[in-house]
Amino acid sequence: MAVSYMTEEGYNKILAEINYLETVKRPEISAQIAEARDKGDLSENAEYDAAKDAQGIMEAKLSQLKSLLSNARLIDESRISTDAVQILNKVKIKNTKNNTVMTYTLVSDSEANLKEGKIAVSTPIAKGLIGKKVGDVVNITVPSGIMSFEIMEISI
Repeated sequence: MAVSYMTEEGYNKILAEINYLETVKRPEISAQIAEARDKGDLSENAEYDAAKDAQGIMEAKLSQLKSLLSNARLIDESRISTDAVQILNKVKIKNTKNNTVMTYTLVSDSEANLKEGKIAVSTPIAKGLIGKKVGDVVNITVPSGIMSFEIMEISI
């Protein structure tokens, strides 16, 4: 698995989710399995099958989260500059075709959340913005074609 860069906030969020899965969900699912097992014949016990499936899904998620943290590198937020676009910058861009202005914060893949205006650095738009400066116009290939954006502002 590749190195995943994340903020301390993102790291702590994943740590909390791991803790929740291990201390709350795992015991809940174990109790469901035990309860279903007590009902007798396991060969036709839908509750047992469902609980075992839930256990498998939860354990896979737990494994994935632990792997993500083991490959995580925390970003030193004090070293972020606004000279050129980089991870953790908030970037105000204008679509040069329709003059729509959008603001995005570039974050790690694990912290991306479009509702919060956070886009992953691995997305085509973020990749096209990295390293550019205020006033630059960038043409970015997206699934719908080529979009042109002017970088209006870079902040933290």
